[in-house]
Amino acid sequence: MSVSLAIVGAGNRGSTYAGYALRHPDRARVVAVADPRAAHRSALAEAHRVPESGRYRSWQDVVARPRLADAVVLATPDREHAEPAARLAELGYHVLLEKPIAPTEAECAAVTDAAERSGVLLAVCHVLRYTRYTDAVRGCIEAGSLGRVIGVEHLEPVGWWHFAHSYVRGNWRRAADSSSSLLAKCCHDLDWLRYIVDDTPVRVSSVGGLRHFRPDQRPEGAADRCLDCRVEPDCPYSARRLYHECLAAPERHIWPLSVVTLDLTADGVDRALREGPYGRCVYRGDNDVADHQSVTVTFAGGATATLTMSAFTPAGHRRTRVMGTHGYLEGDGERVTVTDFVSGRTVATDTRDGGADAAAGHGGGDMRLMAAFVDAVATGDRARMRSGPRESLDGHRMAFAAERSRLTGGAPVTLG
Repeated sequence: MSVSLAIVGAGNRGSTYAGYALRHPDRARVVAVADPRAAHRSALAEAHRVPESGRYRSWQDVVARPRLADAVVLATPDREHAEPAARLAELGYHVLLEKPIAPTEAECAAVTDAAERSGVLLAVCHVLRYTRYTDAVRGCIEAGSLGRVIGVEHLEPVGWWHFAHSYVRGNWRRAADSSSSLLAKCCHDLDWLRYIVDDTPVRVSSVGGLRHFRPDQRPEGAADRCLDCRVEPDCPYSARRLYHECLAAPERHIWPLSVVTLDLTADGVDRALREGPYGRCVYRGDNDVADHQSVTVTFAGGATATLTMSAFTPAGHRRTRVMGTHGYLEGDGERVTVTDFVSGRTVATDTRDGGADAAAGHGGGDMRLMAAFVDAVATGDRARMRSGPRESLDGHRMAFAAERSRLTGGAPVTLG
């Protein structure tokens, strides 16, 4: 059975997930595209040969018609998740929903309830669950190689330029317009920690804030835009340097450059930096989300986990240490090393996915998630998915609790 898909939101994430149908046309096909941006809508529709009759300006246009496809990939902006997800579920669409579910806890619960009432499959894009690296880490724990898990340390190294792109200049820069940076970037990680520890979180505390990307940190002589700035050559967050380097690297045209402009020329990049948000000084923006944050989670069985999210790193894979009663695991997203306390031996395993190219994303997790979703829709076997909506809701509640804790000076928050 070939599963028909409607892509609602034709940006980077929607286009990435839609790419599964190009790789596996016998298993999935894109039959409709909805996006208010004509250029993005047309680019994705042309790539999948979607006729004009299958191109829509908004999710409202999609739900105003009888069901167009078996399933929807919903990759609209964060604050446009809850209502379309609920409406699509009511119409009988199976929904693959880009994370986060929604920017508020009440909306997350409402989306979950709507899917359960409708009986459709709701899958949240927790792609980190689907990588070979995750399989290796969880496999070591399940096999008993570490004994009982006592603690986990987990680092999300966002990267200085990535944070500036997405969370200072980009769509996730203001909590009121999207969500906290922790929810936007790390609901992945909190869900992953729950999956690895395989236990229910009961208490969360958090500290952090916006330390650097604010007006009082602005260098003397800095201009409002990088193209006009005399200190730009020495600034780590130079938009001119970042996006012209992306222009010279075709693999970075897909992301992040496609978010800035679809005119992939030097003049096109400069025009976007002159006129759009991505050319603004990082010290003169309207951003307000935290640029560093640490979270401590206590699980019902007594294990603890810490998550650190920081802008001030090279961009790279997550890094994890798992401390058990019989062994110790260290991983960097590509390699897992386990030390056995009895023998003293250390064994390393390479988990890199040789079949995943840059477009596959997240160490192959993007395409593996899509494969699982398509299989689940085609067969009706929801066990193909590695998490259900209630588990996803758990991870989101951890993020909301962490943000409440951070805003109240780090006081612990008990999860109900």
